[in-house]
Amino acid sequence: MNAPRHRTTLLAAAGTALALSLTACQGGTDTTSSSVPTPAVTVASSPAAAASTADEGAGTSDVAEAADSARSTGSNGSTGSKGSTGSTGATGKQVAVSTPACTARDVRVTATLQDGPPYTHIVLTAKNTGRHSCRLNGFPRIQFLESHKQDVPAVAKSKPAAPVVLAAGAPAYALVKLSDGGVDEANEPVSAFSVMLEGDSAVIAVTAPGSEGIAVDPAKALTGYWTPELRNGADDF
Repeated sequence: MNAPRHRTTLLAAAGTALALSLTACQGGTDTTSSSVPTPAVTVASSPAAAASTADEGAGTSDVAEAADSARSTGSNGSTGSKGSTGSTGATGKQVAVSTPACTARDVRVTATLQDGPPYTHIVLTAKNTGRHSCRLNGFPRIQFLESHKQDVPAVAKSKPAAPVVLAAGAPAYALVKLSDGGVDEANEPVSAFSVMLEGDSAVIAVTAPGSEGIAVDPAKALTGYWTPELRNGADDF
């Protein structure tokens, strides 16, 4: 009776020890697998993979260098575009000089009084009536009287810095002095006078402003150059 009970006790103890051993083994395996990150093992496990990673790094550097090169080229290109600005600068006097000169067929010249009495100045207006731009050179060649065939002298300080180019419909102006406004001057009445443009032999007949015309002293008459607008200072004479 005592022998069977002793066997049963030994078998139960052996089974308990085996269960505890299996449990300890399983716990140790879980701890080991969780302590080693899977990606780190993957990268470091293969020399070929490491070489591939190095190649990828080199490729990234090449891309960065290409981007820097593209940016450098772009900046040079923008610098090169400044050449177009230079060509714009060439459109000043060079293009103006290449524009055809205005003739009597291109413009209409009229005269108006300036300021109040005594009326010592008039303003000539030359308006481009054509469809294309033209260049208005120099100053108007004015002759007021048949008895004085010489042109009215021009005032040098009124000469513009650049040639005057008239677009279609655009005007230019010239201030003209008639006299000093004195009572004792040798003034003569003028109801119409002639104007010629520089480089053109055609005579333009201009009606004098005012109901009674204008009074001109040939010895005091002066004219300014054609300008896009009348300018204070340069046109004060």
